Amino acid sequence: MKRKVTKAIFPVAGMGTRFLPATKSVPKEIMTLVDRPLIQYAIDEARAAGIEDFIFVTSRGKSALEDYFDHAPDLEASLQASGKMALLDILNDTNMDSGAIAYMRQHKPLGLGHAVSCARKLIGDEPFAVILPDDVIAAEKPCLQQMVEAYQETGGAMVAAMEVAPERTSSYGVLDVAAGEGPVLSVKDMVEKPAPGTAPSNLAVIGRYILTPEVMRNLDEVERGAGGEIQLTDAIAQELQQGRDVFGYRFDGQRFDCGSKAGFLQATVAFALARDDLRDEFSAYLTEMQSLKQAAQ
Repeated sequence: MKRKVTKAIFPVAGMGTRFLPATKSVPKEIMTLVDRPLIQYAIDEARAAGIEDFIFVTSRGKSALEDYFDHAPDLEASLQASGKMALLDILNDTNMDSGAIAYMRQHKPLGLGHAVSCARKLIGDEPFAVILPDDVIAAEKPCLQQMVEAYQETGGAMVAAMEVAPERTSSYGVLDVAAGEGPVLSVKDMVEKPAPGTAPSNLAVIGRYILTPEVMRNLDEVERGAGGEIQLTDAIAQELQQGRDVFGYRFDGQRFDCGSKAGFLQATVAFALARDDLRDEFSAYLTEMQSLKQAAQ
């Protein structure tokens, strides 16, 4: 019987240097798409997938993340007194029950695999999810929920995958998969950031994973890989070498790389246009800007 996935790790220890100077005092995960921070999108996706225990792997300077999910009695009382109940409901959705979130420190920036391994004692002998908040996925059914439903059929380890341009494969973990149709693909091998021209496919791993406790044990054994870091991809690839199943999942949705400025801006536009309260005014503005650009050419 496959065990239910109820725990998720959120690696949030990065310094966000690509967004300086904003991230000098504000964790990147608190930066907002429209009016919700990146981490809220990740938490909401995890909740929709049935996650009950949330594990944040943090570093120094991330206390604002803890504050964000805490209750704000003064603000709540002010909204209550002002009769702003809709805003109070929005605020309440950001609160997490005591004990729902655990915080682990990653003291050295040794890569994603190392960050995940910091949570090993809280994972124990259970399957678990990993969500990278930088990867925001717009989907009718949240990406992790799609994966959890597929995992109930397949078991094993599962990674979210999407096609990327061949010239970009050197920036990702890349899958070598068996031929097949449908969203679930059997993985034959995984390569982290392959040299240009050597990738086994253009199917890249992005920031959603469902992993077995064996992967956590593999992280204790793998040597440092690409970039001198402990790579999660290498630990998952060991599952294949040990005869266990690994699957790629081609999710239904649009992924935005909010770890880059361009991706963050693209996501902001897409999420603003998806909002009923913003769509008309914002769309009119974009049309006006495009008209002015064309007139100037």
